[in-house]
Amino acid sequence: MLNHLIRWSLHNRALVLAAATVLLGLGLYTTTRMPVDVFPDLTAPTVTVITEAHGMSPTEVESQITLPIESSLNGAQHVRRVRSSTAVGLSIVWAEFDWGTDMRAARQTVAERISTITGTLPYGVEQPLLAPASSIMGEVMFLAMTSDTESPGRLRELGGILVRQRLLSVPGVAQVTLMGGVERQFQAVLNPALLASHEVSLGSVMQVLADANENVSAGVLVQHGSEWLVTGEGRIHSLADISDTVVTVRDGAPIRVGDLGEVRMGEAPRRGEASLNGKPAVLFSVSKQPGANTLELTRQLDVVI
Repeated sequence: MLNHLIRWSLHNRALVLAAATVLLGLGLYTTTRMPVDVFPDLTAPTVTVITEAHGMSPTEVESQITLPIESSLNGAQHVRRVRSSTAVGLSIVWAEFDWGTDMRAARQTVAERISTITGTLPYGVEQPLLAPASSIMGEVMFLAMTSDTESPGRLRELGGILVRQRLLSVPGVAQVTLMGGVERQFQAVLNPALLASHEVSLGSVMQVLADANENVSAGVLVQHGSEWLVTGEGRIHSLADISDTVVTVRDGAPIRVGDLGEVRMGEAPRRGEASLNGKPAVLFSVSKQPGANTLELTRQLDVVI
């Protein structure tokens, strides 16, 4: 058989050369367009479950959140290992699947298992979230943003609102994580003496602020053949909106949040810091989606930046 193939090739040299040229061209065309990974992903398919529980100690988070999530994931189809990490007010669980498992099927399996224990989590704990599909080998770029004129709070706002959204719009980017800067927030610093004098509890103030910060739909008003949308606007937009929020009424006089303490723009408690060459900065960690072309993604990020 091999001798016959060699004789046929020698008698049809032009056809063999033409076929070899076509195959060479197809190979070069495919090579220039195939995905390229600078760092091959050497980690098994992993789904990350993140749960926030503000104010809870690590012991409570471990026993009431992390352990139930781990128990629900153990025994799931194709799950080879379940790991976790618990911190103050934060639970992270990693579910590693067998090699070759489709990431979409893995995420669907985890979502179904998590939905069975959501109702058993403590009151006030946020809904468990699945982190974007990426891996520790998928970090393709670190960016830093500094300023000599803007404050750390303003710098983080610009980074989160403008830069991060711009980076997430690039095809192939899975996640952009912000580090550093100062997260500004509205703060109502209540005075215990004023609370006692007005006979108002801290819980009632927190509940009023939570209920007041929303817009409520009231249906439509039909008039002269037209429909008018009726909406009660209560969303907080400024410090004055918080200060003027009525907590209760005493002897016909409203007791507002501003009467119980100071309403101000403050800084959220810092859990870390970031810098560039010894100068405070906001850092961006960019992770790519599985299967994305690393070189092409890097070129697109350079253009966006």
